[in-house]
Amino acid sequence: MSYYTSCSITNQKEMDRINSKLYLQNCYIMAENERLRKKAELLNQENQQLLSELKHRLSQAGPSNNNNNNNNNNGGGKNNSIPDLNLTNCSSSKNASSKSKKK
Repeated sequence: MSYYTSCSITNQKEMDRINSKLYLQNCYIMAENERLRKKAELLNQENQQLLSELKHRLSQAGPSNNNNNNNNNNGGGKNNSIPDLNLTNCSSSKNASSKSKKK
Protein backbone atom coordinates (compact mmCIF):
# COMPACT_ATOMS: atom_id res chain seq x y z
CA MET A 1 0.00 0.00 0.00
CA SER A 2 1.44 3.34 -0.99
CA TYR A 3 1.60 6.49 1.11
CA TYR A 4 -1.05 8.22 -1.00
CA THR A 5 -3.49 5.35 -0.65
CA SER A 6 -3.18 5.27 3.13
CA CYS A 7 -3.62 9.07 3.26
CA SER A 8 -6.78 8.91 1.17
CA ILE A 9 -8.19 6.14 3.40
CA THR A 10 -7.39 8.22 6.49
CA ASN A 11 -8.97 11.29 4.91
CA GLN A 12 -12.06 9.29 3.94
CA LYS A 13 -12.47 8.00 7.51
CA GLU A 14 -12.09 11.53 8.87
CA MET A 15 -14.66 12.85 6.38
CA ASP A 16 -17.06 10.03 7.32
CA ARG A 17 -16.64 10.87 11.01
CA ILE A 18 -17.29 14.58 10.38
CA ASN A 19 -20.25 13.75 8.14
CA SER A 20 -21.80 11.53 10.83
CA LYS A 21 -21.33 14.25 13.43
CA LEU A 22 -22.97 16.85 11.17
CA TYR A 23 -25.82 14.46 10.38
CA LEU A 24 -26.57 13.99 14.10
CA GLN A 25 -26.43 17.77 14.68
CA ASN A 26 -28.83 18.27 11.78
CA CYS A 27 -31.26 15.68 13.20
CA TYR A 28 -31.17 17.44 16.57
CA ILE A 29 -31.80 20.84 14.96
CA MET A 30 -34.72 19.49 12.91
CA ALA A 31 -36.30 17.91 16.00
CA GLU A 32 -35.87 21.14 17.97
CA ASN A 33 -37.33 23.13 15.07
CA GLU A 34 -40.39 20.88 14.98
CA ARG A 35 -40.83 21.19 18.76
CA LEU A 36 -40.63 24.98 18.55
CA ARG A 37 -43.01 25.08 15.56
CA LYS A 38 -45.61 23.11 17.52
CA LYS A 39 -45.14 25.36 20.55
CA ALA A 40 -45.54 28.47 18.37
CA GLU A 41 -48.71 27.02 16.86
CA LEU A 42 -50.17 26.37 20.33
CA LEU A 43 -49.25 29.88 21.47
CA ASN A 44 -50.87 31.33 18.37
CA GLN A 45 -54.07 29.38 19.05
CA GLU A 46 -54.09 30.57 22.65
CA ASN A 47 -53.52 34.12 21.48
CA GLN A 48 -56.42 33.88 19.03
CA GLN A 49 -58.71 32.56 21.77
CA LEU A 50 -57.73 35.36 24.14
CA LEU A 51 -58.20 37.97 21.43
CA SER A 52 -61.63 36.57 20.61
CA GLU A 53 -62.59 36.61 24.30
CA LEU A 54 -61.37 40.21 24.63
CA LYS A 55 -63.34 41.32 21.58
CA HIS A 56 -66.43 39.55 22.94
CA ARG A 57 -66.07 41.25 26.34
CA LEU A 58 -65.55 44.66 24.75
CA SER A 59 -68.58 44.19 22.50
CA GLN A 60 -70.70 43.29 25.53
CA ALA A 61 -69.49 46.37 27.43
CA GLY A 62 -70.06 48.28 24.18
CA PRO A 63 -72.21 51.41 24.07
CA SER A 64 -71.74 52.75 27.61
CA ASN A 65 -67.95 52.55 27.37
CA ASN A 66 -67.88 54.07 23.89
CA ASN A 67 -69.92 57.08 25.04
CA ASN A 68 -67.63 57.67 28.01
CA ASN A 69 -64.53 57.38 25.87
CA ASN A 70 -65.90 59.75 23.26
CA ASN A 71 -66.77 62.32 25.92
CA ASN A 72 -63.35 62.05 27.56
CA ASN A 73 -61.42 62.31 24.29
CA ASN A 74 -63.15 65.48 23.11
CA GLY A 75 -62.21 64.64 19.54
CA GLY A 76 -58.59 63.95 20.39
CA GLY A 77 -58.47 61.23 17.73
CA LYS A 78 -57.38 58.47 20.08
CA ASN A 79 -58.13 55.08 18.52
CA ASN A 80 -59.44 52.51 21.01
CA SER A 81 -59.81 49.69 18.50
CA ILE A 82 -58.06 46.35 19.00
CA PRO A 83 -55.53 45.47 16.31
CA ASP A 84 -56.25 42.27 14.40
CA LEU A 85 -53.33 39.95 15.06
CA ASN A 86 -54.47 37.64 12.27
CA LEU A 87 -53.07 40.12 9.77
CA THR A 88 -49.51 38.97 10.47
CA ASN A 89 -48.32 36.46 7.92
CA CYS A 90 -47.79 33.23 9.87
CA SER A 91 -48.38 31.10 6.79
CA SER A 92 -44.91 31.85 5.39
CA SER A 93 -43.25 29.86 8.18
CA LYS A 94 -45.67 26.97 7.61
CA ASN A 95 -44.91 27.05 3.89
CA ALA A 96 -41.19 27.03 4.60
CA SER A 97 -41.47 24.06 6.92
CA SER A 98 -43.62 22.13 4.46
CA LYS A 99 -41.13 22.84 1.67
CA SER A 100 -38.28 21.49 3.78
CA LYS A 101 -40.26 18.29 4.46
CA LYS A 102 -40.75 17.70 0.73
CA LYS A 103 -37.00 17.45 0.09
